[in-house]
Amino acid sequence: MTTLMEATTVCRNYINGEWVESKATKIVERRNPANTDDVVARVPLSTRQETKQAIVAAKAALPGWRETPAPARGNILFKAARLMEEQKDELARLLTREEGKALKDALGEVQRSINIIEFMAGEARRLTGETLPSELPKNFSYTIRRPVGVVGVITPWNFPVAIPVWKIAPALVCGNTVVFKPATLTPLTATRLVQIFEQAGLPAGVLNLVTGAGKDVGDEIVTNPHVQAVSFTGSNAVGAELYATGAAGMKKIQCEMGGKNPLVILADADLQLAMESALFGAFASTGQRCTATSRVIIEEAVADKWVAMLVERATQFVVGDGLEPGVEMGPSVDENQMKTVLRCIEAGKKEAELKCGGERLTGARYDKGWFVAPTVFDHVRADSTIAQEEIFGPALSVIRVKNFDEALEAANSVRYGLASSIYTTDSNKIFEFVEKSEAGMVHVNSPTVGGEAHVPFGGTKATSVGPKEVGRSALDFYSELKIVYIDYTGRKRESSIY
Repeated sequence: MTTLMEATTVCRNYINGEWVESKATKIVERRNPANTDDVVARVPLSTRQETKQAIVAAKAALPGWRETPAPARGNILFKAARLMEEQKDELARLLTREEGKALKDALGEVQRSINIIEFMAGEARRLTGETLPSELPKNFSYTIRRPVGVVGVITPWNFPVAIPVWKIAPALVCGNTVVFKPATLTPLTATRLVQIFEQAGLPAGVLNLVTGAGKDVGDEIVTNPHVQAVSFTGSNAVGAELYATGAAGMKKIQCEMGGKNPLVILADADLQLAMESALFGAFASTGQRCTATSRVIIEEAVADKWVAMLVERATQFVVGDGLEPGVEMGPSVDENQMKTVLRCIEAGKKEAELKCGGERLTGARYDKGWFVAPTVFDHVRADSTIAQEEIFGPALSVIRVKNFDEALEAANSVRYGLASSIYTTDSNKIFEFVEKSEAGMVHVNSPTVGGEAHVPFGGTKATSVGPKEVGRSALDFYSELKIVYIDYTGRKRESSIY
């Protein structure tokens, strides 16, 4: 097994239980986004042929893993959870060095990953079907869950431990084998994650890792006829293309994509609580998450007071290297992402009133990293670019409205539908918002971000395709129901209900 030190030199693929050097001719450097002098890894852009080898290995391992009793599969996951707990601090520090988020956020992500693995390990003893009464005498019918087959897992860089875990764990519990393509920006956390499953005793070929670009590795996973299902998290542009390609190949496809999540504040809300929640939702993890709070929709009566509170706290938000004590927000993940965020902010300056931030941070603390100041816009129109398009950075738009009805209309005015939140003490407004909010996850007096290991995760509208992830709902994607009919009359059927 490769060591972490070896992995920091040149990342390797994990195929059929072996760590193997890629034959790729192109290798890219991954640098610490808080300090670009620090070369974290060298990442081979693996070839289609190497991806095919991983798929062949997964297919060969499928019969043995499928027939392994589900509780035995769960026991391996329980061991993986214990190993991750033992290595929690090391993994979180690696995550921060590679992806950039503050260490406290990285520790939270790793803990959530541990919780998810533990929950899914327990589900191995609850892969239940149901018994169903037949319309015919002396006939019995029931359902059982069976694995889909070889599953492709394609994950983004912003949650490089948690998102792979919430795909891989249910896939393995259900008896599938996996080919895993992580984001090129976060290969080391992916390597470490696979090493943990390897140490837990996962058989060769059951989980395979291939680093590389989407145009080769990702496309081969989606188009290869031996891959029966693909779970993807990433951009809408890529997800839409992947969904169309996968559907043409008659594959099961699951996509989690963008978000433009509103936090609604009514005049009777606890303004301090709402401010702290909006701050956390907008700027923690540098705003680089699909559930980030990117829009605040607030009643005009309290807007001036609340915006002043928010701006005062936002200007004090501690930005820096996530490994430094006290840092609340790290850098953008790389230069391209920083430039994308700054372009969106420049567009916003033409559409709304900039209250704070709006620039790349400079100075001795920031010059070697990709740091953007926490940014707040006020008097934003609900139909403006910065209110409609996902920025994926530390930028928050404040939209002022006259009343609840306008707030609800503005909240629903985007193409995305992942998460929403409302702050109020009016129970009538709470229940109406819960019913009418066009989002897959609705929060009341809590931020748009966050989730729990046993609770489903996913959105509506242009955000999601396929069953929800996380919790028991995840099993629906990674398994297929087999329906069984048993006739114990011992004689020919004289009529049929079909």
